[in-house]
Amino acid sequence: MDLLNTLVEKGLRRELPTREEALAVLATTDDDLLDVVAAAGKVRRQWFGRRVKLNYLVNLKSGLCPEDCSYCSQRLGSKAEILKYTWLKADEASKAAAAGVAGGAKRVCLVASGRGPTDRDVDRVSKTIEAIKEQNEGVEVCACLGLLSEGQAERLRSAGADAYNHNLNTSEATYGDITTTHTYADRVETVQQAQAAGLSACSGLIAGMGESDADLVDVVFSLRELDPDSVPVNFLIPFEGTPLAKEWNLTPQRALRILAMVRFVCPDVEVRLAGGREVHLRTMQPLALHLVNSIFLGDYLTSEGQAGQADLEMIADAGFEVEGTDTTTLPGHRATAGGGCGSGASADAEGGGVCGSVCGTSEPDATVPAAREEARTDLVSVRRRGAGTDLAPNA
Repeated sequence: MDLLNTLVEKGLRRELPTREEALAVLATTDDDLLDVVAAAGKVRRQWFGRRVKLNYLVNLKSGLCPEDCSYCSQRLGSKAEILKYTWLKADEASKAAAAGVAGGAKRVCLVASGRGPTDRDVDRVSKTIEAIKEQNEGVEVCACLGLLSEGQAERLRSAGADAYNHNLNTSEATYGDITTTHTYADRVETVQQAQAAGLSACSGLIAGMGESDADLVDVVFSLRELDPDSVPVNFLIPFEGTPLAKEWNLTPQRALRILAMVRFVCPDVEVRLAGGREVHLRTMQPLALHLVNSIFLGDYLTSEGQAGQADLEMIADAGFEVEGTDTTTLPGHRATAGGGCGSGASADAEGGGVCGSVCGTSEPDATVPAAREEARTDLVSVRRRGAGTDLAPNA
């Protein structure tokens, strides 16, 4: 267990693992899975105890996006039969957010499809932020509106936004394979604009698009360098009508290994279990709580999630507790010392790793995992309730 002991020690010191160590986590066998989860769980508890932060999505504008992101049901040319509607009014969005807050959500995430907001869109979202803040004391608001133009991050911050989300999604080397209408550099620039404006940066990835282990490690190391406060880990939901509809590459075991790797690389960051957890982790979702310290409550943007009450019961049954608005999520050193994912002593990211008895025998850079997941299209359910509908939300 030399590998896991080394990773735990580094995680407790906020020290960066080597690339080889991160790859070795992804290459562990199913027989070693519980050891991997237990080791990463020690790091998670060191920085976040047994708290779970709840986040709630409000899709302000659904579908009709001009971008061609292959993974997205809202993309240009998508034939996915999702809800399509234009901007929600501020009172409609605030009402939708209130359902999530009532369910225990500490953060409301306001999302809108599109390349990026116009100045008029920023004004519209600013009014929504103000309405939510006025009605829900202590609740955080995160905006996710696409690529930002100069000055827009500052305007959102002035309106009361606490955070801005813009995911890197995959490695820089393979980014052009999933999107052609904007670049990886565009995404990095938007995250940096949000940080410069004083917003808490939220940026993560999507796993399961056919990427290699090396791609996964590359994007997580890039995220650590970018230093967001929150790292959402999404698992591809293969919507029918999108180019990646046939990509069923994940098993529950692989999904857990990916989460463990992210925790080891970003030990003191809010690691959020995001879209696709119900589809790919299924009955093993409670194990993921030992790796992440944050989840989305209820439904996602265009797909339905596990019932909100079931989320709460899962957290309680697993021995965790919902984090309240009176608790600071991140460890104090991130705010007081500018410390992020990698403020501690750092090992050479390209240096030699320590590989003990749990490394397994699989090739770390295999393009697709050997245990290919059987398609479970029955688990992909299009959202038909909540924002943009007359039906009660799932929260």
